[in-house]
Order: sequence, then structure tokens, then C-alpha cells
Amino acid sequence: MYASVMPYHFFRNISNGTSGPTFGSTSVPNDTSFGLIDKADFLVFDQQRGLEILGSNPSYDFVFEVSEAVHEAPVYVPSQNKLYLSQLAPPPGYLPQLVVDLNQDPPTLSEYLSDPPVYAPNGGTFHDGLVYWGASGGNNSIGGTEQRVSLRTLDPATNKTNTLLNNYFGYYFNTIDDLFVHPNGDVWFTDPQYSWFNKLTDTPPQLESATYRFTPSTGAVRLVEDSLLQPNGIALAPNNRTLYISDTGAASGSISPYTPAQGSTFNATGKRTIYAFDLSDDATYLTNKRSLYLAQDWTPDGLKVASNGYVVAGTGKGVDVLSEQGDLLVRVQTNYTVQNFAWVGEGLKEFWLMGQGGISRVRWELQGQELV
Repeated sequence: MYASVMPYHFFRNISNGTSGPTFGSTSVPNDTSFGLIDKADFLVFDQQRGLEILGSNPSYDFVFEVSEAVHEAPVYVPSQNKLYLSQLAPPPGYLPQLVVDLNQDPPTLSEYLSDPPVYAPNGGTFHDGLVYWGASGGNNSIGGTEQRVSLRTLDPATNKTNTLLNNYFGYYFNTIDDLFVHPNGDVWFTDPQYSWFNKLTDTPPQLESATYRFTPSTGAVRLVEDSLLQPNGIALAPNNRTLYISDTGAASGSISPYTPAQGSTFNATGKRTIYAFDLSDDATYLTNKRSLYLAQDWTPDGLKVASNGYVVAGTGKGVDVLSEQGDLLVRVQTNYTVQNFAWVGEGLKEFWLMGQGGISRVRWELQGQELV
């Protein structure tokens, strides 16, 4: 169902405020069945591939009601069978993270504080036994210590955290929004300007929005892409040859140091696009930038690639599953704005989503990549 032809008069409103109207809210008065779209848990656009993704008995469950704060950086730790995630401000200066214990039936949600604490993780992944976080908060005094936007690791076995990177030749990073670790150990991360917009830092941006590659063994950090307005989600395909980055420039704000941060506003005519790139043979640089997908709802925030190469993106009140060519195959619909998601459990076919107001679970046949 792509609704490539709608009966007149149809109209989807454009919002220049803080969010955009959903596809299901499109006014189609001459097709009363269109109203069923907003009530569905799953929308299948490509029947063959979509039904393969869902399997014979898919399910969607709203598991936890949480605050309207942004919930991000989900990382599954297989040895513990726990899902770590973050809660960003409000309130400002919030330090504890959250953990879902999947060993319990039903799963439980509790606060978690690392040592030392990490302020506002906004992106996360798992590699070599460690949780890697992009810490997006920066302040002179958070929990009695100064913290700046940084790459951090957490050892879930000891609860200890370590700082890998906290500056670019003396400049503060802007946000460190999302990241992945290449098999060679390099950390690739995006650095948009949302921490200033959302009052997570006490200094305005000092750097352009960009994407970087960091080598922990040497400390070297390199600019790899700076053409996107607000680079956000970043993910690597299972073949380690195709890299995806989303541009969420449609949600942006002022970086003026002379006026207080006012948050970000949404403009549907702005950039809300996922781009694909080729990764060089030596995994050091990107070529062949190409547009893959224009988000049909809000902006593509969280971004990951399934084990079969399908691209998955958190877009507004749901998650879109795309083919490698950018075809929308299936959408999972939620009643809250989804920021990110992660696969968990044996077989990695259980899929947890989180965002502003909720944490949900999907059971389907789409398998996540194993992170080692």
C-alpha cells in the first residue's frame, strides 16, 4: 500500500512548529477507509517483503510509560540480558540512566548510575564487551564535576566509565549524537548542534556540523563528512562497505551566542533525508554520496541496519523499515515520538523502541546485527 493515487480532495497539513502531522492524519474525505491507518500497529507498503519482515505472528506492546524527555542511546548487553538507555533533560542536569532488565517477566525498568556518571548519552553501541556512548551534555558543574560533549565507554561488569575523546584540538564538540564502532576499532560519530538548541550545553557551538572518525589507539580524530546540515543517525551495513547518515536539518534552531537557546523547530521543506555512502577499502573515507530516503514523517533520528541489509529509522511516531534501495517496506506505528531502538535477546528478533513518553517492544522476523 503506497497510496500512490488518492481521491480528491486530499490534503496533508504542513507544520512549521515543533512536530509534523502523520501520514495517517492526511485528510482523505472521499476514502473513509483511510482513517484506519492511524489505528494500525503496522503498515505494510511492500506486501511480499513487508510480510516477510513481520512473520506469521508479529506483535507490538507498549511496555513502559516514561516522561516526555528524550530517551536515547539504547545498548543491549548480551552477557547481562539487559538494555541500557538514557534519559535526557528535562530536568537539566539529570544524570542517572535507565536499564531494562529482560531477565524478569515482565521486564522491569529502573534507574542506573555509572561511576563516574555520564551526562546525556545521545548515541550508543556495544563493542568488545563495552558500552560506547556519545555523551551530548556539557556544563561547568554537573554532579559536582565538569563534563563536556565526549565519547565515553562503560564497562557493564564493573560500572566504571572512561573518557576516550572530549575535544577537537581544544574546541568542544557540539553534540556527538550517534555512533558506531567499525570492526577495526575506529569510532564513527555525528556531531550536529542539538545540545545547544535543547539546553544540554552551556556554550554555543564552536564547530560546524560534521561527521568524524576517531581512532582510540592513537587519539587521532578526522573530519570525514561536512555537507549535511544536521548529521544525526549513522550506521554501517553488514558488508562493512555501505555507510548511512541521516540529515535532520528540518529540525533546527539558532546558534547565536547572544540569545538563549530556544529549542528547535520543524520545517517540512528542510532536510529530513537518509544518505548512503561507499566506505573505502581501507575504511578511512567516504565516496559516492547519494540520497536514499526522504522521511515521510518528522525526521530520521535513530538509524540502524538489520542483518539482511534493510535500513531502519526512527521517524516521528514510529519506525520505518527500508530496502537497500530506499523503498519503504513496513512502518511500525507508536503513540509517541521515537528517538531510537535496539534489537535484544537470543536471535535478535525482539526489537525495543523508546522516545518521548514511551518504551515499546516489537516481536517480528527482522533480525538485528550481532554487535561483538
